[in-house]
Amino acid sequence: MKPHLDRSDLELLLAIREHGSLAAAAASAGVVPSVVTKRLAALEARLGFKLFQRTTRRVVPTADGETLCERGLGLLAGFEAMEAELQERQQEPVGRIRLAATFGFGRAWLGPAVADFQVRHPQLEVQLRLTEQLPDLALEGLDGAVWLWSVRGRQAREWTERRLARNQRVLVASPDYLRRRGTPTTIEELAAHDCLVVQEHEQFDTWRLQRERDRGEVRVRVGGRLSSNSGELVRDWCLAGHGIMLRSLWDIAGPLARGQLVRVLPGYAMVDADIHWLAPHTPSTPKRIRLLVDFLLERFRNEPWKVTPLPAARPGSRPRR
Repeated sequence: MKPHLDRSDLELLLAIREHGSLAAAAASAGVVPSVVTKRLAALEARLGFKLFQRTTRRVVPTADGETLCERGLGLLAGFEAMEAELQERQQEPVGRIRLAATFGFGRAWLGPAVADFQVRHPQLEVQLRLTEQLPDLALEGLDGAVWLWSVRGRQAREWTERRLARNQRVLVASPDYLRRRGTPTTIEELAAHDCLVVQEHEQFDTWRLQRERDRGEVRVRVGGRLSSNSGELVRDWCLAGHGIMLRSLWDIAGPLARGQLVRVLPGYAMVDADIHWLAPHTPSTPKRIRLLVDFLLERFRNEPWKVTPLPAARPGSRPRR
């Protein structure tokens, strides 16, 4: 018959090691010393080796006893964490959640999702800050952020990151623009078109695309007479027929579905625009945050912005200047 240990055995061993005497361990447990003495003797007999050396002044663990105590300490901590989690699951979460998100996605997609989440958990308060710069979440007391790219480099170790949904940036234009200027059939032909660019970084006039057929990367230099640091304004220009833009699917789902915009060169896309959950790294995650992340994963699981648009633009005449 294999020797076995239960939770009370581990608690007994740790109490004896902590107090350094059987009498003190018995007092802490509220029992007479003889009970502890008999339990320890029975446990040592069951295991087949001594756990403690007894001296006139102190009881100390043997090498085997010390090993067992250290292992037991981890096991008991796991038990306590599991019990706390089970107890937490039975309770309705309360408190405040402070979030950050970019203006566009926050307003269009995250805001409605957060409102529905709060209705589901009425004792929670949710504060959503919209910003174009990722804040120092820990320094500013924010629980997390829903962001459009992942954290890379050395700082990534300071964050907990999880992808909530996939997203792409795709090339689109209005039907009117393509009727007037023709539809490009190759990446190289973009150079002859009016391209609407968002001034997000120093090389904003270089689009880094991936070919769908082989995942190869292509860099294309684009130009046009209109550019802005506002993605919303660039989208408005595109809808008005002023050129071709590269824009996230979540931002143009409606116009694509309604035929106000159509895909251009649908075999190419920018794929580094996934939706991510970012949070400061902590040893444990509060229940209210776990519930929110799970809710967002379910909400965005099917990429609701990935609608079935009208057919992509067919190749037309060569662009005219």
